[in-house]
Amino acid sequence: MPAPESLLSEQPPSATRGLVEEFKGGLDAPICLTWELTYACNMACVHCLSSSGRTDPRELSTDECFGVIDELQELKVFYVNMGGGEPMLRPDFFEILTYAAAHDVGVKFSTNGTYINPAAAERLATMDYLDIQVSLDGADADVNDLIRGEGSHAAALAAMENLAAADFGPFKISVVITRENVDQLDEFRRLADSFGAQLRITRFRPSGRGADTWDRLHPTQDQQRQLYHWLIDRPDVLTGDSFFHLSALGKELPGLNLCGAGRVVALIDPVGDVYACPFVIHEEFLAGNLRDAGGFTEIWRRSDLFTSLREPDSPGACASCGSYDACQGGCMASKFFVGLDLSDPDPECVHGHADDLLAELAEGRGVTDDTPRPSQDHSRPGVPIPVAVKTRR
Repeated sequence: MPAPESLLSEQPPSATRGLVEEFKGGLDAPICLTWELTYACNMACVHCLSSSGRTDPRELSTDECFGVIDELQELKVFYVNMGGGEPMLRPDFFEILTYAAAHDVGVKFSTNGTYINPAAAERLATMDYLDIQVSLDGADADVNDLIRGEGSHAAALAAMENLAAADFGPFKISVVITRENVDQLDEFRRLADSFGAQLRITRFRPSGRGADTWDRLHPTQDQQRQLYHWLIDRPDVLTGDSFFHLSALGKELPGLNLCGAGRVVALIDPVGDVYACPFVIHEEFLAGNLRDAGGFTEIWRRSDLFTSLREPDSPGACASCGSYDACQGGCMASKFFVGLDLSDPDPECVHGHADDLLAELAEGRGVTDDTPRPSQDHSRPGVPIPVAVKTRR
């Protein structure tokens, strides 16, 4: 079962422009819903969008998770992206998968692979409406383990081997692009091909623990151009519309090329809070909680936040730039968590229009007091976070 992003990425830019305008006004149900099942995680990745580590005692119960799936079925949400934390740490993980399949809600879940042993792989291979995304941020352990922790590269490869041995079928390898691994794109592609897997790459945003490492890890301008041309030549590589800001360089990348926050995208976090997007876990973008009257449906269709996000947007500071129609002003989350206004250019604007603003921030304009911080931190005390990043030359 192809994921929504697969279907959209197959469409040429000319075929999606009309969809962009339609989707800006919002839909009756999201086409890309992320549901973080737990904050528990056995790793401490430096870019974790939810700063995961410890279980939150308020996390949704099994019955509450079943209720969410019932609601998604009623809304005709046919696919949900499940993650964490590490979702396989939930004791009821397989129960949730089974219930979702029985209620016509397909699942793609993201995992670090640690718990996909041979027995788990065989069990997963028997399940319907299931897609698996194994996270890997370096083609070798030297790069990957700087980001995800010692032993994480070996664990991910073992998971892939177990899935292949169980004849699971095509799975995905998911890579967050950093300045440390952008030169390994061809190696990631060869690895995916060797497993018959599909490569999916996503943008590194200053969310969660990434707020503390973004300055050191986000790709340079030269690397962004390198990435853009690599993607243009490989339209079958999935991106989830992560890199629509790169479309300002010329030919538009496949997909919607749109910030879908609150329009076609939403996040359900482990305690039932609903945010506009997985990368803006902050009270300013909190639309409500599933335990409130009306549940997710009421939040999606009538919350003040989502209604405001669906209003016609303004180019803001990008009004005079001829690339605005291509890049749509960039990523809301990336702007917010570096301290820019939402009407400012994307901090990774390929034309450098945000450079002066970022320089002002670096000189001390509210860097410590005014720059927004992620609202949640479930990092485990005493667990070392691998932030000693060494630039590869």
